[in-house]
Amino acid sequence: MADPLDRRAKLAQLGDAMQAAAARADWNRVETQVRALIPALHALAQQGPWTAAERTALERVRTQHVAAATAAAVATCALESRLEHMRANKEGWVAYAMYSETELDPIQE
Repeated sequence: MADPLDRRAKLAQLGDAMQAAAARADWNRVETQVRALIPALHALAQQGPWTAAERTALERVRTQHVAAATAAAVATCALESRLEHMRANKEGWVAYAMYSETELDPIQE
């Protein structure tokens, strides 16, 4: 049986990396960490039954995963809102661009 401290350390490393990526809003890194989570958990589970301390560490990883998913959802909503605002004002952006183009370029005769 593997050293339980090693499994707890690995769980802490997995959760902390995911949490740090979410805190930086590094969504590509969050995705990488989440994708690595399942195979890592399966490999750790193969080492034997979980101790109480390891189950506590697993729960912490789960909480960190939920927090990262929530942060990603909030960021997605904010981006969707910003894009919708841009779409709603598209005509204004086009009119501004056309006005700017005519004002900045003198008419050549």
